[in-house]
Amino acid sequence: MTTSSAPGKIILFGEHAVVYGFPALAVPITQVQAIVTVTERDGTPGEIFIEAPDISLFSNLESLPSDHPLAAVIQSVLSALGISSPPPLTVHVTSTIPVASGLGSGAAVSIAILRALSAFFGQPLPDERVSALAYEVEKLHHGTPSGIDNTVITYAKPVYFIKNQPIEIFQVAKPFTLLIGDTGIASPTRAVVGDVRKLWEAEPVRFETIFDSVAGIARKARKAIESGETHLLGALMNENHALLQEMTVSSPELERLVEAARAAGADGAKLSGGGRGGNMIALVRPANAKKISAALLKSGARQTIITTITGLNV
Repeated sequence: MTTSSAPGKIILFGEHAVVYGFPALAVPITQVQAIVTVTERDGTPGEIFIEAPDISLFSNLESLPSDHPLAAVIQSVLSALGISSPPPLTVHVTSTIPVASGLGSGAAVSIAILRALSAFFGQPLPDERVSALAYEVEKLHHGTPSGIDNTVITYAKPVYFIKNQPIEIFQVAKPFTLLIGDTGIASPTRAVVGDVRKLWEAEPVRFETIFDSVAGIARKARKAIESGETHLLGALMNENHALLQEMTVSSPELERLVEAARAAGADGAKLSGGGRGGNMIALVRPANAKKISAALLKSGARQTIITTITGLNV
């Protein structure tokens, strides 16, 4: 038996613009995670049974379509390792990461499966290969993903990410506390990314200007985090959120939570991820985190997560 886990992630700055080659910042969230256990079972060689109770999936691998994300990631491991006839196995998948919420649920599950299966066969895959294989599966989830989810979750470090460029892991000079508020509404990342692409195609100059402004914010945020000036992040979050509003990716539910966080004393707040559902984040001080969390719950948040980004626990 082998077990592997992978954390969630949250984008701090740069979502949507990152798809077009502009920088984004993201950090792992260890309070939520996907856990995969692989065990040998009685049965016919080559038979793999998948148990994913969180999504009510109990199925033989061969019964799933080839483009099902769980089937695709398992097949990708077998192919990468050159295994054509594995022993009969059970792959058990659980996750505390909310689905379609911007916390990287799909990528975390893929990465945990990749690591658990490759370890089971005694051929653990290197991080770079894990991230690349998970990215291929991300295409099934999101259509044209940036690659930031699989990168941050694979390396479990704060990442400054530019598509198709070497990853840059950055340092956190001074801890800062984030409050994540979940709208409880699934964020249709593939659809939202597609809608933004249509707007960009219709008004390329306007949207390139927006994306360039987002990139400037991401660069300022990285500098602030690395220099310990994390008090600057709140205003940058507010600026980034206004640009995301211009991209039309906010929603009434997200706006309600962002405004509630600011009114309750957050230093800044913005949506995070694809938008039109999913999560928002707020920069809070530890002393008022619980108060702001209560305000979010009162304003309709399905759940909240308080997490401190230190560079040590990520």
